[in-house]
Amino acid sequence: MIDADGLSRQLNQTGINESGSAGNQLNHQEALDLATHLKEKLKAGLPIDSDPESIDVMIAGLGDPRGLLRRNFSESLGSVGKAAVPALCQAMKHSSQVTVRRAAAKTLILIADPASLPDLLSAFLADDDSVVQGSTMGAMAAMGEKAITVILSIVENPDSTEMQIGLANWALTLIGDRAQTVLRKAANSENFNVRKASILALSSQIQTLETEEDRELLINALSDSCAEIRAEAATFVGQIGDTTLDAPLLMPLLSDPDAWVRKNSALSLMKLRATQSIKALQDRIKEEEDKVVLNVLALAINQINKTTNNKI
Repeated sequence: MIDADGLSRQLNQTGINESGSAGNQLNHQEALDLATHLKEKLKAGLPIDSDPESIDVMIAGLGDPRGLLRRNFSESLGSVGKAAVPALCQAMKHSSQVTVRRAAAKTLILIADPASLPDLLSAFLADDDSVVQGSTMGAMAAMGEKAITVILSIVENPDSTEMQIGLANWALTLIGDRAQTVLRKAANSENFNVRKASILALSSQIQTLETEEDRELLINALSDSCAEIRAEAATFVGQIGDTTLDAPLLMPLLSDPDAWVRKNSALSLMKLRATQSIKALQDRIKEEEDKVVLNVLALAINQINKTTNNKI
């Protein structure tokens, strides 16, 4: 069994280079002994050594092929906290082993140190491994409001791929209510991708309409120049459930130039059981050319009529 003093000796056996990544993996037994030792210390509530040599040995362990052992090393580095961040960032960005890069990014999720944001962004943009990309974005999301500006820069960048934007939107949704003020401001951005991402991230908050600001944001979204935003806003309105206030907001959108907006508006009117919208739905059927939208309009009228008949 390796004791605390043995960590430094173990370093010399693994060939850690100056960048903080392992030149060689710990051998099978060395990794097992060290992981067991660290697990016992964590279980006993004892601090993990946080000197650079000890950190580098644990990072070498992140390359072990055994998942449970990698988890032990990751949790140990996580308990070290900010002291481990520089070495973890180096391993995440420069290790030739994809296993180490993945594990380092996942460990940074546990620490959630804003100082790692520049390196997380760099790895997210440069690494072509999807697990590294997802984990770096997860680490950013773990920082909440402090990471919003960085994440929105990905959404705003015209060179970002669809996958990168999708992961950024996912992270913003995870942050959601923890960064309401920043996201509300971003919802008024001149960039439609930023507006869309911010509104989606605030969806749960918007749907409760706890403040007049939320309602104003939703109303503005219904008339946004971006059809995707109008379509999402129309869906949100249907989930709020206030027929008297919200059906009048949706009925004009039945004539929207975008088919998805028209479809979502009809579906929301159906969910609201908005009897006052039947005439507007019927009028739209006479002009609608999109077959999908036509089917939704007919379904909405049928369902609303059923509700009306059941009340009689």
